[in-house]
Amino acid sequence: MPEALAIETHELRKLFGEQTAVKGLTLQVRQGEVFGFLGPNGAGKTTSIKMLLGLVAPTSGSATLLGAPLGDRLSRSRMGFLPEHFRFQDWLTGQEFLELHGRLHGMDPHDLHRRSDELLDRVGLSPHRGKYLRTYSKGMLQRIGLAQALLNRPALVFLDEPTSGLDPVGRRLVRDIIHELRAAGTCVFLNSHLLSEIEVTCERVAFIRHGEVIRTLELAALDRGQTSLQVRGGGLTPDVVAGLSQWGSDVRLDGETVSLTLNSEAAVPEITRYLVGCGVEVHAINPQRASLEEIFIETVGKDGGL
Repeated sequence: MPEALAIETHELRKLFGEQTAVKGLTLQVRQGEVFGFLGPNGAGKTTSIKMLLGLVAPTSGSATLLGAPLGDRLSRSRMGFLPEHFRFQDWLTGQEFLELHGRLHGMDPHDLHRRSDELLDRVGLSPHRGKYLRTYSKGMLQRIGLAQALLNRPALVFLDEPTSGLDPVGRRLVRDIIHELRAAGTCVFLNSHLLSEIEVTCERVAFIRHGEVIRTLELAALDRGQTSLQVRGGGLTPDVVAGLSQWGSDVRLDGETVSLTLNSEAAVPEITRYLVGCGVEVHAINPQRASLEEIFIETVGKDGGL
């Protein structure tokens, strides 16, 4: 049986006059996965999210969300959204804010009251439920926004920079909530500048540039990927360095430091024994896997800042 898709797009395109904001977005996101959406500024991420949410009409192409075409009201009622630039009703209290959005969802009043209490407690705002949003800090607004995105127990939730205004404790809170959503079978579509957060929360990421997906990566592959090794020591003769090629490729010597790309990280102890056996005075040996940041720069270009 084919895997259920929460999001599927085919050549989704958006023009603003003569300007192409999204060139042709083709994407598949599985139900129940946490999916990262990465690209440099101006890559079309925000416009893509707005098209998926039905806030902006595509110029061409097609898409389905939760098995229904864009704009379907029933499927939209099963989604949640935390925008990056939120403009909440600051004359409402935290409790009133959630109740307003719950009524917009058509939630049963008793269920809404229970759900509001549950979420206020989960995001650490129960003591502030009666305070006006105008008195909330940016981090508190971020957390109340996350609570409203989860009010309707969505099957698919879009989180656009959910940790941008949070301290480390707040970022950990959001990370834990995302893990809980995944465990409950909710699909999380995550856009964030913080690659370290993406790396520890997402299962897959898509890199986009000029409104097109140029690479999709399973993050588990980072642990299985190639490892670079740097060795610093005395007595690294050309013959000794040449012998390292049996464990990898791209072997380079620069002064007292030799670097190579390993076929397997498991070879590090064997390499160490080899070097000591050749009389090399090993001062340091440092294996490193490629980080998501390095892959991002390699994929979208060194001038493509998030």
